[in-house]
Amino acid sequence: MAGIVDITAVALYMRYWELFSVVPQWMFALGVVGVVVGTNLIGVKWFGEMEFWFSIVKVAALVLFLVVGSALLGIGHPIAGHATGLHLISDNGGVFPHGLLPAIVIIQGVVFAYAGIELVGTAAGEAQDVSNVLPRAINSVMWRVALFYVGSVLLLVLLLPWTAYRAGTSPFVTFFHALGVPGIGTAMNVVVLTAALSSLNSGLYSTGRILRSLAMGGSAPDRVARMNTRNVPSQGILITGFIYLIGVGLNYLLPSQVFEIVLNIASLGIISTWAFILLCHLAFRRAVRRGELSPVGFRMPLAPVSNWVTLAFLAGVLVLMAFDYPNGTFTIAATPLLAAALAAGWFLLKRSALFRLRA
Repeated sequence: MAGIVDITAVALYMRYWELFSVVPQWMFALGVVGVVVGTNLIGVKWFGEMEFWFSIVKVAALVLFLVVGSALLGIGHPIAGHATGLHLISDNGGVFPHGLLPAIVIIQGVVFAYAGIELVGTAAGEAQDVSNVLPRAINSVMWRVALFYVGSVLLLVLLLPWTAYRAGTSPFVTFFHALGVPGIGTAMNVVVLTAALSSLNSGLYSTGRILRSLAMGGSAPDRVARMNTRNVPSQGILITGFIYLIGVGLNYLLPSQVFEIVLNIASLGIISTWAFILLCHLAFRRAVRRGELSPVGFRMPLAPVSNWVTLAFLAGVLVLMAFDYPNGTFTIAATPLLAAALAAGWFLLKRSALFRLRA
């Protein structure tokens, strides 16, 4: 579902330009599915090339904001008639101007922003020196989140009062507009467009390989494990591509509602993915204690306590989603149906595998 969110986001961003406003939303969704699936089928090299340029654009935009914003903050230059600094927080209600509860409730809306952070583990399967590459990659993710995400939010509230920012408008656009920068709307739309394409591209990459791993472990049909002549799990990528076509249909049937619907469902999938990773890690540690597996040198801090604390946090996010009426409430209400469907699929797959063994 995260991929369908990205498809919808790309379609919406393309309609920002008046030239494309007459083009149906579903056509943009269909076009981006074709481009990304085709690129991933060609090979890992082209996936990496696309991801490199997508990342360059969004990182360059964030770096530009951090540099310009930090410079203006350092020299104390006023912006839109407001003096910059910590007083913008204290003079406008403090850190929690509406109280602590709204800040807690909004956590469920932030989950989707971190989707894909688990890809560092998926990509490890194609790394040549996992024991050295993976620790560096994981540690670098932490400081990048601190710098680009936490740092950007902190800088935004030190440059303008939080009341200057509006829903539906990028805070970075608001900041550069306040500086009087021309053409910022178009520039920032390009940035968010490439960010959505990057997310879609990496999601398709990881899903195809996860499906292959499931097939190799007997949890998916054998044909999904096949690699094409370019050493790409084409079956898994094509299956994911067909699922993405659901998003194209939703953009055709419900163009104004599709984003909110799939965003809530995708958040549920992200939380489930992280929860299963934590549970698998607990099972791994038990296997290590029994002597069935070898321990690793790069270990999760404070495990297994940190596992259970994180699982409790994710459960709390689900509770918060239930109070987000109507989309979040309906998503949580539909969770038992989704779990039943997954259980039925697993049972049918295992049953068919048992029949093949008997035959």
